[in-house]
Amino acid sequence: MSKLVQPHGGGSLSPLLLPEIERKEELKRAATLRPVPMTSRETSDVIMLAMGAYTPLTGFMGARDWKGVCAEMKTESGLFWPIPITLSATRELAKAIKDDEEVALVDGETGEIMAVMEVSEKYEIDRAFECQHVYRTTDPKHPGVEKVNEQAAVNLGGRVRCLSEGEYPSKYKGLYLRPAESRALFAEKGWSRVAAFQTRNPMHRSHEHLAKIAVEVCDGVFIHQVLGKLKPGDIPAETRTKAIDAMIEGYFVPGTVIQAGYPIEMRYAGPREALIHALIRQNFGCSHLIVGRDHAGVGDYYGPFDAQHVFDTLWPGALETKPLKIDITFYCKKCMGMATAKTCPHGTEHQVNISGTKQREMLSKGEPIPPEFSRPEVVAILREYYAGL
Repeated sequence: MSKLVQPHGGGSLSPLLLPEIERKEELKRAATLRPVPMTSRETSDVIMLAMGAYTPLTGFMGARDWKGVCAEMKTESGLFWPIPITLSATRELAKAIKDDEEVALVDGETGEIMAVMEVSEKYEIDRAFECQHVYRTTDPKHPGVEKVNEQAAVNLGGRVRCLSEGEYPSKYKGLYLRPAESRALFAEKGWSRVAAFQTRNPMHRSHEHLAKIAVEVCDGVFIHQVLGKLKPGDIPAETRTKAIDAMIEGYFVPGTVIQAGYPIEMRYAGPREALIHALIRQNFGCSHLIVGRDHAGVGDYYGPFDAQHVFDTLWPGALETKPLKIDITFYCKKCMGMATAKTCPHGTEHQVNISGTKQREMLSKGEPIPPEFSRPEVVAILREYYAGL
């Protein structure tokens, strides 16, 4: 009997990828259906549905679910869900699609057929309403708001049957773990309390400190990095993986950390995104999500601890996975080690404040990076990447 947290919704995992034996024939049939091109975010969402990371969703949301999720973080059935999962189409295409018609969902960048969808609903959205609730802003410079504003005019809702996970399983072999696989791995290790660490960056000393705090209070840490599309200037997954491996091998007790990746595309929704990160990690079998400073934020749109406070607004039973809230971390020259405001009594003049943005700036300029900031093995890997740009 597994001691891991239950999948979201209280049932079992519901991956929407068809069994391999059925895919070949269904792909042939899908090629005869009306194609609906998808954005990179929508393609990413299809793969999240395919692998079961969006359990218990059965497809893209209809109008009532969209509105409820935006306004109250609830689907029509009362299921907690903090960010709408939607698929858009042009007015011309939506008008041509008949009620309950099956369409082929196509990756707009590669042309690959990713899924078949039975279109049960067509509806237009209030973009400002979605952005104000989900992102807390309608500023078009916010990357999440920009994506919503770029969506086609009409949303299509309906059940989805997935036919592909794209390039991820082969490109990220050994790193790409589905929820069923991570759960099996945790069970094999005898873990029941597992803390997930979300990252889209190579890990510096501050990240390492957060993970080590989690190791102290849980059975293990699941370093789970973003494999979907990132912002310009972000370091690619292959380099991040090498750098994180070097940190794990050199500075963690063997058997306390698992590194993996998943195909989500960041929305930079701050507090709401922290919630969906926790929900997804519940499906992967994690009891906790590490939430530090400005989780999934961008610019100055959110306060440094808004993503921690939002968990306190949830109703009982909304989410089984809990936040592991940790204060801002830094290196203290007087303590001669990593610390937070709760553990270090010294003034700010003794602190080395660490951030991924600052690290990228120093690397791009070829500036020296002190060991208080990042491990030398990690820096060597990142320098090699920047030298090749």
